[in-house]
Parts: sequence; structure tokens; C-alpha cells
Amino acid sequence: MSKVILYGTLMCPYCFAAKRLMKQKNIDFNEIRVDNNPKLKQEMITKSGRFTVPQIFINEYHVGGYDDLVSHSKSGKLDSLL
Repeated sequence: MSKVILYGTLMCPYCFAAKRLMKQKNIDFNEIRVDNNPKLKQEMITKSGRFTVPQIFINEYHVGGYDDLVSHSKSGKLDSLL
């Protein structure tokens, strides 16, 4: 089983959209909230090289943000990663 992590914040509309898409596809994921934790935000930045949320990882593969997740889903790559 793949380990899926979503780094996000409480008020991010793209985080909500990413979570909704993953729930629709029955993907179990672990959400890590970075809005009130500078250490976790720095972890996300270090791993992804990006400052924006969401940042999504499947195992050690960096999917990217919401738009990247949708692109992976439409191309079929998301299913192959899982």
C-alpha cells in the first residue's frame, strides 16, 4: 500500500480540492497541517522545494500541488503510483 501525504493548511481552497479528489478516488492519505507549525512547513519546503500548499507525496515521489494531482489523475499516472 502506498503512503500518501498531503501538506496543507486549514483555509486553503486547493487543499480542500485535493482532499476531495483523493477521497473520491478512495485514496487514504495523511494530512500534515503546516499553518501553525514552522518546523513542519520547513520540512515541506525542504522535501518539495516549494513554498505553496498543498504539496502531495506518494511514497517518496513528489506529485506537486493540486494542479499536478489533477494532471496525474487525468493521465493515469496517479493510479500507477498507487
